[in-house]
Amino acid sequence: MVHTALAAAEILNEQGISVEIVDPRTLFPLDAETLIQSAIKTSHVVVVDEGYRRYGVMGEIASIIYEGAFDYLDAPIKRIGALDVPIPFSPPLEDATIPSEESIIEAVISVLLGEGAKSK
Repeated sequence: MVHTALAAAEILNEQGISVEIVDPRTLFPLDAETLIQSAIKTSHVVVVDEGYRRYGVMGEIASIIYEGAFDYLDAPIKRIGALDVPIPFSPPLEDATIPSEESIIEAVISVLLGEGAKSK
């Protein structure tokens, strides 16, 4: 999702919204300090993964950020991931189930507007 997030960041930048993207690279070891420092620096967090929102890496990353940066966040962490449906084999259908540039942009704007607790 890094390439999709970078493309969304370019569009947001054109709208005057600066974002910082952190690619953890590895899950073990996970660079928790970088995640926490980014959250402290920006005061807002959107976690993006092509996997499902629940019971996975996204929840763990959000938990680590909450534990280390809760007092610095201006809005709840927003998580966006695959729809709660079986991932289709067809590439066009698969693309419809995972986060897109548009969904990332919407999530960032909703967090900035204080709507981070709402999720689709």
